Amino acid sequence: MAPVKTTTVKKSKFVIDCSAPANDKIFDAAAFEKFLHDRIKVEGRTNNLGESVTISRTADNKIIVGANIAFSKRYLKYLTKKFLKKNQIRDWLRVIATDKQTFELRYFNIANDEADEDEE
Repeated sequence: MAPVKTTTVKKSKFVIDCSAPANDKIFDAAAFEKFLHDRIKVEGRTNNLGESVTISRTADNKIIVGANIAFSKRYLKYLTKKFLKKNQIRDWLRVIATDKQTFELRYFNIANDEADEDEE
């Protein structure tokens, strides 16, 4: 008999914290959730999420992406930046990894740059 190959299912859960810009009414978390639903590719095809990828939004404006397949955190960062550019808010927000499973949208520190220019 041939040996039976067992494939391990890699379950991963990523969190995108967009609470700061969403509370300031700059960022629409519902539109971002829909953008992810429409753009995430599974096996090279969009609209193919099925049971392998789940996307949900919490009450405090955090997007949770759960995957039962191999899924890249870098791909989520790419899609987040693409959404920011599409909505023309990429100049004010940046995507920062706070830990291994979490991204956070933060404002650029523009006030500090202006204070440095005034001192010169």
